[in-house]
Amino acid sequence: MGLRYNVRREVVAVLLTLWIWTDIQGGEAIWLTVPPTGTKCVSEEIHSNVVVLADYVVVSDEHSRIPTISVKVTSPYGNSLHHVENVTHGQFAFTTQEAGNYLACLWAEGHNQGGGEVSVNLDWKTGIAAKDWESVARKEKIEGIELELRKLEGAVEAIHENLIYLKSREADMRIVSETTNGRVAWFSFMSLGVCIGVSALQVLYLKQFFQKKKLI
Repeated sequence: MGLRYNVRREVVAVLLTLWIWTDIQGGEAIWLTVPPTGTKCVSEEIHSNVVVLADYVVVSDEHSRIPTISVKVTSPYGNSLHHVENVTHGQFAFTTQEAGNYLACLWAEGHNQGGGEVSVNLDWKTGIAAKDWESVARKEKIEGIELELRKLEGAVEAIHENLIYLKSREADMRIVSETTNGRVAWFSFMSLGVCIGVSALQVLYLKQFFQKKKLI
């Protein structure tokens, strides 16, 4: 019974890993509609030391006049990682220095005459999906099943790092929650003490008032 359970658990773990790997590999590009005025932004929460690679291109039915856009990518602390203006396509790549939400904003205001909405295809890849496996295969002279196993190993490492990141975030949130609960408890005790003190002062005031009026 124990052996069968362990085998079943390992099979489930392998299937889960393969499913996550397939999900990572099968990520589709994002289609964005940039308004003629204003900004269209996308964001992704990424932890530190992760490779980010993205390609973007303006898609237009009018081949004679392709509209242009401006693109700006910022880190969680507002640092500019990529900024170009009046382009129809481009690419940005960087390695994250801090964990948090990385923001990519696109706008078309001031670049297009007569304007209208602009369709943009954004292919955003992070972590294992952004790795150049062709270069790895050429450098290490591997192919076929060995290359796929290397990809799977990288996916497992990425999943492990994500789990560690989520665990640290959960610990931080737990500390914040416990601190907040402690402050709320102290505030409740202080509020109760203030109410009791005010009630006692009111009783004393009423007692003195009734004594002066010789009602008691």
